[in-house]
Amino acid sequence: MNAPSPPPVPADASPMMAQYLAAKARQPDALLFFRMGDFYELFFEDAEVAAETLGITLTRRGKHQGGDIPMAGVPVHAVDGYLARLIRAGFKVAVCEQLEDPAEAKKRGSKAVVHRDVVRVVTPGTLTEDSLLEAGRANRLAAIAVRGDRAALATVELSTGEVESLAVARDQLGAALAAVRPSETLAGDRLFADEAVASALKMSGGVVQPMAQALAEPKAAQDRVERLYGAATLDGFGQFEPVEVAALGLIAAYIETTQAGKLPALKAPRRLAEAGFMAIDQATRVSLEIDRTQTGNREGSLIAAVDRTVTAPGARRLAERISRPLSDPAAIVARLDAVGWFLERRDSRRALRNDLKGAPDLARALSRLALGRGGPRDLAALRDGLARAAAVLAGLAKAGEPLSGYPSEVAAACEALTPSDDGAALAVDLDRALVEQPGHLVRDGGFVARGWSDDLDAARTLRDDSRKVIADLEARYQTDSGLPFRAKHNAVIGYFLEIAPKYAEGLIRQGADSGFIHRQTLANQVRFTTVELAELDARISQAGDRALAMEVEIFDSLRQQAVNLADALRSMADALAELDVAAALAEWAEEARCVRPLMDRSTVFEVEAGRHPVVEAAVTREGEPFTPNACQLDGAGETARRLMIVTGPNMAGKSTFLRQNALLVILAQAGCYVPATSLRLGVVDRLFSRVGAGDDLSRGRSTFMTEMVETAAILTQATDRSFVVLDEIGRGTATYDGLAIAWACAEYLHDQARCRTLFATHYHELARLEGRLEHLGNLSMRAREWNGELVFLHEAGPGAADRSYGVQVARLAGVPPAVVCRAQEVLARLEGQEAPPSRLDDLPLFATGPHTPAPPRRSLVEAALQDIEPDDLSPREALDILYRLKGLKT
Repeated sequence: MNAPSPPPVPADASPMMAQYLAAKARQPDALLFFRMGDFYELFFEDAEVAAETLGITLTRRGKHQGGDIPMAGVPVHAVDGYLARLIRAGFKVAVCEQLEDPAEAKKRGSKAVVHRDVVRVVTPGTLTEDSLLEAGRANRLAAIAVRGDRAALATVELSTGEVESLAVARDQLGAALAAVRPSETLAGDRLFADEAVASALKMSGGVVQPMAQALAEPKAAQDRVERLYGAATLDGFGQFEPVEVAALGLIAAYIETTQAGKLPALKAPRRLAEAGFMAIDQATRVSLEIDRTQTGNREGSLIAAVDRTVTAPGARRLAERISRPLSDPAAIVARLDAVGWFLERRDSRRALRNDLKGAPDLARALSRLALGRGGPRDLAALRDGLARAAAVLAGLAKAGEPLSGYPSEVAAACEALTPSDDGAALAVDLDRALVEQPGHLVRDGGFVARGWSDDLDAARTLRDDSRKVIADLEARYQTDSGLPFRAKHNAVIGYFLEIAPKYAEGLIRQGADSGFIHRQTLANQVRFTTVELAELDARISQAGDRALAMEVEIFDSLRQQAVNLADALRSMADALAELDVAAALAEWAEEARCVRPLMDRSTVFEVEAGRHPVVEAAVTREGEPFTPNACQLDGAGETARRLMIVTGPNMAGKSTFLRQNALLVILAQAGCYVPATSLRLGVVDRLFSRVGAGDDLSRGRSTFMTEMVETAAILTQATDRSFVVLDEIGRGTATYDGLAIAWACAEYLHDQARCRTLFATHYHELARLEGRLEHLGNLSMRAREWNGELVFLHEAGPGAADRSYGVQVARLAGVPPAVVCRAQEVLARLEGQEAPPSRLDDLPLFATGPHTPAPPRRSLVEAALQDIEPDDLSPREALDILYRLKGLKT
């Protein structure tokens, strides 16, 4: 959402208004927060928009071209809350700060205007403040570029400094965007004419920011990236495709604009390999509820079910792992080794988690300091983070093994946590220099501990204890002179020594030789000063300003010291996050009774007693058991079954079974243990899930059209290493059409894609394919009827279901008995024919008049109770009847 365009600058505008309009002209698409003293003011249409969005008062100030100027404002001390609301509403906000003290401006003349300029532009993807960020969620700014059949996605997490680049085939851009869930995405304006790219941008979920296409031209883009990193060439970062450089160039241009020339402390761009991650498109992510449920909540998602991290960076790292599972068995095994190591060492794991609890967000604190937005608490976060890192390292050393015996990820983390000499010096300096709980703002002072600077301590003593200092000086003058001096102060002459006239005559006669300088004679008192007192007076009056200035200087020195060690500090932050994730996954594995998956490059998917991690957690909380199930698929071998047709009634657990196996694939390739008795998995290159129904009215798509679009994506992109789960293909259209589509899809997946597939359906006719397709098998979700009731067993077994039990499920859902009874009659009539009738009126489907359902069958117990008169029974007879009823069968 864009801000209104600025009004023109008239020749007769006041200096302040001319300054405002000039700043607004440089940021026409942002709301301009114009600093005036203790408030940020907005004018003209910006004020009207902000007043409506924020619910603040709209007032008027001055005239512009004959009309009143609308004005609204927010206090400086509460600005973060207002910024957050505007950013969530889709606005960009330009912050125009006062860059000099008003007293300095007055030196240039009584009408001089305080110098102001835009110091940053706040957008969803460039947030760094803790108050504007979600602690456990990454906040990425993404940029896309397309050249021919290649596309690139570049991302930056400005709050932590992480930069990544990924080049993919053009048709995989949507899946790459879905994996990172950017808060804001930059794209060249010409790309919006490409329907596929525009659709991928829309599905990404964040704010989309059009950029001038010229900014994505490779040569200009490379110049900007080199300028961002202060490098003469990008060769030292790796070999990037031109399309990747274009995407990185868009990010560099946006950072230059939004950060007003301030350079963040960024890591070198990390080039990701397209083959390094399992591809998961947005529709599959929604279907499987990986990071959010379909209602948009984190609770109920896969990540929420698994997350046992104790730090915000750890939570972000875990979410990244599960959102982007690996496809390299060796890398997956390295992660599993770390989880297994902590799983076997419960005491070490729990000690580590205790050391990590409450650890500050090192990377985000460092980023704010590098951008000049940090405060004393960010320095304290570095101090506390360094202390936690030392404690974690000491705790891991207690495991009693040489570093070479640790899993590779744990060993690498220990190396990153070992400080250099400069890092150790920074830890000591921060510990000595800062008070335990410093404030947020540098300008408030009071964050430097006593003992760090003698000059600062002296200035503070003068500022805080001036009365005692003056009293000590007064006593000394009284002792040295033998005269009853009284030290006093007023706003006109400052500090002075006062004495009765009878004592003053001698001092006046001696003049300067006495050491006391005559200042003023009153009727009853005479006032003197000394050189020492005058100097002390000046120091006291300036002590507060001097103390604050010295604290600011100390802050800047410590900040620069930290920024100079940015790479080492970020590596340390990464190590703490990695250890948090490994220990948390071990904690979850123990809690959920998980096993280590066996990973290889085959096409096997073989799970014994697998369980759905989210559903199991939910039913367990309610005291119900979860029924585990096995599943076996293999894309190779003459007798292998790579496509299973899954049948069974609604509510029997088909969708849970399908999603469960897809989630086990995600967990295993993310490097997690899995809820099962065993799992062997040949790595999957792409995961597809088409489970559930929904329309897309914004693009004019019905439920069936949406289903077909998603199905088409699966059929055209799945490979022999993919894993596909499909549910109810073809149910959104006529019976014969739907059956034909489902049949053809099953054949294509079997013969052409040759991928591992679970295909759930109510078209029982598809079960016949088992006899025609050699690598297709049947599974069914078991259910039984018991005394007219339908009992779901939630068990998957070989073979096809013999019926769907749809009418019974309708009765369980509360459909009126008359309708259920009528449906049973129609079903019996239809099942008695070899084929459905050619005309509906061949059946008495629409018989008019009320329909009376058959009375329900009474059990033997109910029949016996009907004949008993309780009031006529003796106690002995009642007991005999009770025994008799107990012996009856229902």
